[in-house]
Amino acid sequence: MSFELPDLPYAYDALGPYMSAETLEFHHDKHHMAYVTNGNNLLKDSGLEGKSLEEIVKESFGKNAGLFNNAGQHYNHIHFWKWMKPNGGGKALPGALASKIDSDLGGYDKFRADFIAAGTTQFGSGWAWLALKDGKLEIMKTPNGENPLVLGATPLLGVDVWEHSYYIDYRNARPKYLEAFVDSLINWDYVLELYEAAS
Repeated sequence: MSFELPDLPYAYDALGPYMSAETLEFHHDKHHMAYVTNGNNLLKDSGLEGKSLEEIVKESFGKNAGLFNNAGQHYNHIHFWKWMKPNGGGKALPGALASKIDSDLGGYDKFRADFIAAGTTQFGSGWAWLALKDGKLEIMKTPNGENPLVLGATPLLGVDVWEHSYYIDYRNARPKYLEAFVDSLINWDYVLELYEAAS
């Protein structure tokens, strides 16, 4: 397979005031495009050309750092755009997801606090995650382009805490960005779709 840059599922200005058109233009058109371009170059002659993106991520981990970094970030960003929507976020979760968060993570408020804490305390660049592992929800954080796939888990929700994801809008206030993401941007319907596919 070759990597392709997906279109954003909304207009560049659709996520304002929480994420600006300028951020999306740089993040999607420049950063994500670079992962696609570099990933395609590194995929050539890697022996993984015929594999799915998930397989490329898992099989290059720990073996081909350049390919892994770009494939991992491509995978993460394909989902990141879908994990957000205008008028998203907040406590109005689909029922199946709400009850799973209650049983596995101690309820929505605790999930919110722990997810924001994971993103805030991820040193340097990386991601915070809600993932499904062995049938249970877990909050995780990973450095750089790593994701729960390489930890034996399925990513259901991820937030990018690389500075290019928030610096234009929030400068160095990463916790404010994470609060805005959870409270106003999460596309819970897409999280549910991934949860149901993984269950």
